[in-house]
Amino acid sequence: MPNIQKLIAVLGATGRQGGAVVSALQQNGRFRVRALTRNPDKHPTLGDEVALADFNRPETLKAAFAGAHGVFLVTNSWEAGTDEYSQALAAVAAAKAAGVQHVVWSTLPNVEAITGGAIDVPHFTAKAKVGRVVSEAGFAHHTFVIAPFYYQNLIGVMAPKKLPDGTAGWALPLDPDRRVMHMGDIDELGRVVAGAFARPDIAGHGEHLPLVGDFLTFNEIVAILNRQGHRLSFKQVPREVFAGWFPGADGIAAMLAYFEAHTYLGSDSRDEIALADKVAGRQPTPFATWARGNFAPTAAG
Repeated sequence: MPNIQKLIAVLGATGRQGGAVVSALQQNGRFRVRALTRNPDKHPTLGDEVALADFNRPETLKAAFAGAHGVFLVTNSWEAGTDEYSQALAAVAAAKAAGVQHVVWSTLPNVEAITGGAIDVPHFTAKAKVGRVVSEAGFAHHTFVIAPFYYQNLIGVMAPKKLPDGTAGWALPLDPDRRVMHMGDIDELGRVVAGAFARPDIAGHGEHLPLVGDFLTFNEIVAILNRQGHRLSFKQVPREVFAGWFPGADGIAAMLAYFEAHTYLGSDSRDEIALADKVAGRQPTPFATWARGNFAPTAAG
């Protein structure tokens, strides 16, 4: 019999997560990839196929999923005006109507449930609540992948800045001696997703697969970077002070408070991490290795 490649439709194919998934699926060799984007004309070679999908136009999702065996589903927390729950509901309904067999949903821990409502991290909890919708939709297979705290954040939105004492580094409302950061190279999430599609026997029944390359304190992060020739520091600041520094700082402060109290993943996830590594087929890159190749000296200020 011919080896017929299963078609996987990938939402957010121009983003960090979706792009990583497209790449990993193509490298896997078992799948054809339909890259989904709001602007297919701008990305004609993104996948084996490129098609229109726009969460703000739910009617585009039916054709986007037609004929697909699997769908990788991710929503963008940071896009202005985004209602992730409504977007995901529409996508799940469209996938079910299209006869999709396997949905992989990119989720995060339910901070509302973990903290009993004491801490509000909306973009975590909103993604987590979609999990029940995916579970109850009746797909033949479904999987939850969990993106970590991106290593890339430390050269992007959370890059070190010049501090009042003249040093470069971070000033955050976080105990730098507490090991709370489940971290990873987001470009490696695709291997977990591709592995889940390839091995639904071990990862297609609602398993949670967190990508974790390292689990560090902030002082350990700083020490690793300084051993590599940087000159960085960390200053712990009160949450209420940090929350007033810039628009949205209160939300970041709440997220870091959740990390400090419960860790990024919110629980002991060693078994889930081990399964994710097995499904991916290799160990994720540790922070020190990633930093050596990506943390440019100019990033230290």
